[in-house]
Amino acid sequence: MNTIQVNGKRFRQYIGEAEIQAIIARLGSQMSEDLRDKDPILCPVLTGSFIFAADLCRSLDFDPDIAFVRYTSYSGMQSTGVLKASLRFPDRCKGRHVVIVEDVVDTGISMDGMIKELQALEPASIRVCTLLFKPGSFTKDFKIDYIGKSIPDDFILGYGLDYDDMGRTYKDIYVLDK
Repeated sequence: MNTIQVNGKRFRQYIGEAEIQAIIARLGSQMSEDLRDKDPILCPVLTGSFIFAADLCRSLDFDPDIAFVRYTSYSGMQSTGVLKASLRFPDRCKGRHVVIVEDVVDTGISMDGMIKELQALEPASIRVCTLLFKPGSFTKDFKIDYIGKSIPDDFILGYGLDYDDMGRTYKDIYVLDK
């Protein structure tokens, strides 16, 4: 599908399934090289990263410990600037190499808040893996260790990303058609 309609808005295909899978294979290879002997715990951020996280975990050459977390700051098509946690990092992150797995990092406000909360658990290390990164929106100074693809500051959905909880199940990623 080249265009789709979600909640009354039109979106056009932006990143196809084959490119997404190539990105994931590259990230999986990098993470496997860096982490296979470190007994890491991957913390995918629900709900947007669930599809990406599943494919990423299958691309690793080791069996990672996985602990889902849920932090939100979006309403509609904009960040509220307020981070809300409904499923926090588990205590078993203490002393472990933790990778936060996210679908997209834009301003970095949410991720910065998650990193600060995770630091209180005293992990051995904290790494960030994101499928998509919007450098034009990024306002923080933490390191993103694994970036799938840098993109402009456009509203996107599909492959786990949503618009008001709709559009997550598409195999491709779509951008708002302005």
